[in-house]
Amino acid sequence: MAVICNTCGLPEDLCACGDLNKESNKIVIRLEERRFKKKGTMIEGLDSKLNDLDGTLSDLKRKYACGGTTKDNYIFLQGDHRDTMKETLVKLGFSESSIEVH
Repeated sequence: MAVICNTCGLPEDLCACGDLNKESNKIVIRLEERRFKKKGTMIEGLDSKLNDLDGTLSDLKRKYACGGTTKDNYIFLQGDHRDTMKETLVKLGFSESSIEVH
């Protein structure tokens, strides 16, 4: 028997809730300075229940060849990647209108 999604009521193979949730998030990308004047890129506004933060983090770390971590619905990457981060997140399926760069 097919498993039914609790949100939309469709079978899991037809469920589009994950894609819809990626479009509805308000994502903020900003530069943060940590100890010893180390700079990092902070991506806030991602809901860990709706998005696969670990999968997104590993894709971003692979693309930018840097270290990073996920905690409390945000992703932190080492280094300043604000210039190209918006394009990368759009390629990963997030809506361009919901991404704001500071």
